[in-house]
Amino acid sequence: MMKIDTEGWLSEGERLPSPNCDHRPEGEIALLVIHNISLPPNEFGGTGVIELFTNTLDHHAHPYYQTLVGLKVSAHFFIRRDGKIIQFVSCLQRAWHAGVSSWQGRTRCNDFSIGIELEGSDFVPYTPAQYDALHELTRALRHCYPLAGIAGHQHIAPQRKTDPGEYFDWQVYLSRLR
Repeated sequence: MMKIDTEGWLSEGERLPSPNCDHRPEGEIALLVIHNISLPPNEFGGTGVIELFTNTLDHHAHPYYQTLVGLKVSAHFFIRRDGKIIQFVSCLQRAWHAGVSSWQGRTRCNDFSIGIELEGSDFVPYTPAQYDALHELTRALRHCYPLAGIAGHQHIAPQRKTDPGEYFDWQVYLSRLR
């Protein structure tokens, strides 16, 4: 069974600390934000996301990477297509995943949320292994933090973002959490 330790790290999975985080302001962690990401876009299994979150991306390795020069982003967790979980930021710190955002009248969602990136895109279904890992991770997070809600990036930044997209099965995900 997955657990989050007192330092905000998952008991299972790989840790690859990202420099793209900072001190979380006082207050409860209230929101879980689900995203999707793939680098290069719509290609899975590579190291692009890891390199982006750890500031080691070779911007000459793919034409799309030129659009990411200077970008400093991270998420707390990344779930690969096979269900493997990589943690980049302690849950006790603020990861830089939500950008300009709001949820239930509160702005700056990074301040009070945990970000989970699913390896994917808006154009393909997620894998059963990803849903299994996401469910286990969500349960572990809910055990430690008073999460009042779960939202997609599309819900907290609707003018800018579309992820996790129409292929994310909210009904299956949420029903399994009950």
